[in-house]
Amino acid sequence: AKARKAAFAEPPTGPNQVWQLDFSEFETTRGGIWRIAGCADYYSKYEFGWHLATTCNAADAELAVRIAIAEAERLAGGVPLAEQLTNPETGHIKRIKVVTDNGGAFRGSRFAAFIASRPELLHIRTRRRSPGQNGVRERAFGSLKYEHLYRMEIDDGQTLAAEAERYRHVFNHIRPHEALGMQRPIEIHQQDQQAQLSSKKTEPDS
Repeated sequence: AKARKAAFAEPPTGPNQVWQLDFSEFETTRGGIWRIAGCADYYSKYEFGWHLATTCNAADAELAVRIAIAEAERLAGGVPLAEQLTNPETGHIKRIKVVTDNGGAFRGSRFAAFIASRPELLHIRTRRRSPGQNGVRERAFGSLKYEHLYRMEIDDGQTLAAEAERYRHVFNHIRPHEALGMQRPIEIHQQDQQAQLSSKKTEPDS
């Protein structure tokens, strides 16, 4: 509860400070029901990528976070995430708060062990029956479905993956966001991320 309060006490001031993670369900016309898992950056609204599966468990949650880590490092020109978050003077890592609800995938020992193995991550679960605390993630899933997926016939998981990724590109790179002053998530994310990395390079040695 203390960590949750701290996570929401002040809004993040840059990317890679708070990520929101969850699953969303989608039924294809012939391929059954699929679960889409993904992390969204609370500050920039950037969608890091999707993990699709017919299951919704800790292994799926872990893979979604791994996808986010890989994408965050790609956006930073290959700089490891832990290095991006480390204060060069103190060696302290300012951990990313990975916010989830209280679903079973996030409560078990496997997901806890994965988070514990990553020094750059801190897992925080929202208060029960408080979906608004994961609002960026929920609104983005709604955009994915209502602006794109529900407007077409999607037969199977392969088609779903392709269409979800196509919309992720539109969401991140093309569609202006009112919440971002009509800028795009990629613009906000990379602009502020590069500023953070540049400031580290110019800091004087202690």
